[in-house]
Amino acid sequence: MVFMISLLSAPSLLTGQQISAKHTYLVYVGTYTGPTSRGIYAYRFDAGTGQWTFLGLVAETANPSFLTVAPSRRFLYAVNEVSDYQGRKSGSVSAFAIDRNSGKLTFLNEVSSRGAGPCHISVDKTGRYVLVANYDSGSVAVFPVRKDGRLGDASAFVQHTGHGVDPKRQDGPHAHDIDLSRDNRFAIAADLGLDELLVYHFNAANGTLVPKNSPLAKVELGAGVRHFAFHPSGRFVYAVNEMQSSVTAFSYNKAGGVLHKLQTISALPKDFHAHNDAAEIDVHPSGKFVYTSNRGNDSIAVFAIDPAKGTLRLVEIDSTKGKTPRSFGIDPTGSYLFAANQESNNIVLFRTDSKTGHLTPTGQVLEVSSPVCVKFLILE
Repeated sequence: MVFMISLLSAPSLLTGQQISAKHTYLVYVGTYTGPTSRGIYAYRFDAGTGQWTFLGLVAETANPSFLTVAPSRRFLYAVNEVSDYQGRKSGSVSAFAIDRNSGKLTFLNEVSSRGAGPCHISVDKTGRYVLVANYDSGSVAVFPVRKDGRLGDASAFVQHTGHGVDPKRQDGPHAHDIDLSRDNRFAIAADLGLDELLVYHFNAANGTLVPKNSPLAKVELGAGVRHFAFHPSGRFVYAVNEMQSSVTAFSYNKAGGVLHKLQTISALPKDFHAHNDAAEIDVHPSGKFVYTSNRGNDSIAVFAIDPAKGTLRLVEIDSTKGKTPRSFGIDPTGSYLFAANQESNNIVLFRTDSKTGHLTPTGQVLEVSSPVCVKFLILE
C-alpha cells in the first residue's frame, strides 16, 4: 500500500461527511513514480480539527514532481519530470480537471515542456497561462490555458545560456523555478547553474516573456539558487540556495521588477559539516517567518523576518522526523507545515506557532512513496 497513516498520539480519522468545510481543503501530493507510487495522491484535511481523510490515487501519471492549482480551483497542472517525451529530449506538462467533491483528477491533455527534466510549474494570476522550468536543459516556457483547462502549444520559450563556477553542478544553465510577481507583470526564474534570478516582463495578454534590461539578481558564486518565494507584501523575495545551504533576501521594486540583495544567511546549524542540499522555501501567510528545508541535515530552518528591513534572523532548526525533505507546504490557514520526506517515504505534520514560528510535531505521519510536492485547494 502506498499510503498509510501513523497515529502517534493523533486523533482518529473522520469521514468526508463529518468534516466541516469551513477549515477544510484538499491536499495534493506529487511523487516520483516507481514500484510503489503511481502518480498524484490526495487527502481531505480539516485544519480546525487536524483530521485526515485519505482519498487515494487521484491521477496516474509519470513523475508528477511539481504541481500547481489554477486560481479558479477547477484545474491542476503537473510537470512530468522525464527527459524522453515522445522520443524527444523533453519532459511534459499534464492538465487535469478537479472534482472538488471527491478530489479526483480527470486527465485533459499533455504537451511537451519544450525542455528536458521539467521540475517546477506555476500558473499566472489570471489562470490563462502555465509557466514551466526545465532543469536538465536550462530553459523556461509558457503555455496558454484553453477555456476547458487544456494546454495549448507554448506561447513563449527562453533558453538560458552560460555556466557557473562548479564544473560538476554548474556546467550549464539549470532552471529550477519560475513564478510570477504578485501583480502578474514580471516572471522570475531561478537558475541553479547560473547563480541568478532572471527577471522577465510577462505579457498576460499573449503569454510572452521579454528579458529585462536591468542587471540580473545574482547570488554568491557557487551558491546554486533553487527556489524563491515572495513576501505577502510584495516588498521582499527570499531565495534558497541549494549548494550553499543558505537563504538570500532581496528587496523588490514593484514598479520596475528590480531585485536588490540584502543578506545571505546560513540555513544549517553551526556544528553541522556533512553534505547538505537545501531544497524548498516558503513564507508564512502572516509574513512574519521564512521556512526552508535541508536534505542531509534533514531539517526545517525557521527564520524571523524584520518587517521594516526584510532581513532574516535564524529562530531554530527542527528535524523533519524523516529523511530528505525535498519539499514542504504551509497550509492556507498558516497553522500547519507538511514536511515531505522523499527518502523515508512519509509526510510529517507540524503545528506552527503564529507568534514565534516554532514547529511542533503533531504525531501524525503519512507514509507516502517518494513525496516531492504538496499543494492545497481550499474548499468552501
